[in-house]
Amino acid sequence: MRVGVAGAWYVPAMVASASAPPVPAAGVGAPPAARTRTPTLRLERRCWGAGERVVVGIDEVGRGAWAGPVTVAALVPPPDHLRGVRDSKELTRDEREVVAARVGGWAVAIGVGHASYEECDALGMTAALRAAGRRALAEVAAQGYEPDRIILDGNYDYLGLGSRVTTVVRGDSTSLAVAAASCVAKVTRDAFMRAEAEHYPPYEFESNVGYPAPVHKSALAWYGPSAIHRRSWIFMDGLCWRGVPPAPGRLF
Repeated sequence: MRVGVAGAWYVPAMVASASAPPVPAAGVGAPPAARTRTPTLRLERRCWGAGERVVVGIDEVGRGAWAGPVTVAALVPPPDHLRGVRDSKELTRDEREVVAARVGGWAVAIGVGHASYEECDALGMTAALRAAGRRALAEVAAQGYEPDRIILDGNYDYLGLGSRVTTVVRGDSTSLAVAAASCVAKVTRDAFMRAEAEHYPPYEFESNVGYPAPVHKSALAWYGPSAIHRRSWIFMDGLCWRGVPPAPGRLF
């Protein structure tokens, strides 16, 4: 996997096949209260109908993590529907990897941008998201697609691109392009954090991928933050390590 290189994003070796776990339809096997709306191309088709030829769905992952980058994926969808895609948070790891592989063969163009843990500290989350999002869009533009319309998950335009952006609350449950982007962003960032886990074993990044978790919290109390922790985040306030510069490089 390459991270932060134009046109590069992680595609798992697992693909949708007889040996791979099937991706369930939305709500299958879940109690009624847990069932969610299946994302469609309805919003994208409305944009196409208005003459907006290139529509891009955007979603981020890693905003609430304590370590590692924040990652944004931008995706240009084709006019045909892709079944089985949902918000990445509603899928298991295996399901997300199957979906991400299928999305890679379906999407017209995909771009992934990252803002490092250092940028999250130095810039703050809004500016870090803007940097990662614009890097993702730059990758899409490098493939020949300049967006006429951007569908952005959430209620705030952190991209700062004005009238071209439509924000949609729970866009990853509404827009197929956004849901697909959420799966790409999640699988890409998770793979990066799992690759880092061997260098920082106490924190168990292979399971929590940098998010708060009991073992992660205990490791912070005992060992302090690693070189890839966001040291300005509020979790540092209760630690004796606040203000101590990070150790250079990796532990192993």
